[in-house]
Amino acid sequence: MNAFYCNTRVRVKGKDSKENDYFGRGVADLLHGVETWHSLNLAAKHMGMAYSKAWKIVRLAEETLGIQLLYRMGKNGSKLTEEGARLLEVYEEAEREASRVVCEIFAKYYQEHAGG
Repeated sequence: MNAFYCNTRVRVKGKDSKENDYFGRGVADLLHGVETWHSLNLAAKHMGMAYSKAWKIVRLAEETLGIQLLYRMGKNGSKLTEEGARLLEVYEEAEREASRVVCEIFAKYYQEHAGG
């Protein structure tokens, strides 16, 4: 049994290493919130984030990726585009796989210490 709990966070940066991350756990959480509440505003509120900040984060990701993540439907809220949903799936898979690999590496070197 694996005694390690690994939770690796994946962050995607722009081509220029000086650029900030443009897709990571925060954007993924916002997109999950939009899936749940059908509103970027409500997703931001549930995360304790200002709507203006959430809007900037999503817009930066969209501009950098060159894809639209959300359909904005005015007073009717927002929903994920097909590309947005796919990106979220890919991101979640990348995080799961990264965590699995990190746990395997730790288990390889520290298996004898597992369990005490």
